Amino acid sequence: MSAPPSLWTGRERLVLASNSGSRRRLLEAAGLAFDVEAADVDERALETEFLAQGGGVATLALALARAKAIEVSARRPGAPCVGADQTLTLEGRLVHKSETLESAARTLGALSGRSHRLTSAFALARDGRVLHEGQDHADMTMRALDSRQIALYLASAGASVLASVGVYQIEGLG
Repeated sequence: MSAPPSLWTGRERLVLASNSGSRRRLLEAAGLAFDVEAADVDERALETEFLAQGGGVATLALALARAKAIEVSARRPGAPCVGADQTLTLEGRLVHKSETLESAARTLGALSGRSHRLTSAFALARDGRVLHEGQDHADMTMRALDSRQIALYLASAGASVLASVGVYQIEGLG
């Protein structure tokens, strides 16, 4: 069986500047053919520098998306490169991806019964220059969860939750 035809009509092949499985699935669902080339960006260092220079958590996702798109587009001359990122804030504080299932349980406990903000951003760059960018956010309230529910969810979802900033993977079981 051959791949379906692509809806992408650009002369150069589109490049996703990320190894994110969910971003890859989004572009595939949109009918786009693309290459994947992860950006070589130290996100935590970039975050630290951005915030130290007065950037706010509200625009951090956009700064990270830009950096990814620019970095990959500089390596892929002529190719349009899409960088994307998402941040989660709880009461104005950044929440990062959990590194262990124990820290994932703590994150879910902190989010339980409370509102948080997911900010998603993208940047499209070519030859090291941003051509288009955007961001939006969703304010979400998680239902209250007790420790038993959190443990059951993590046992069902497994380590895949560690790839998601909010642990709950809204596009899947969560």
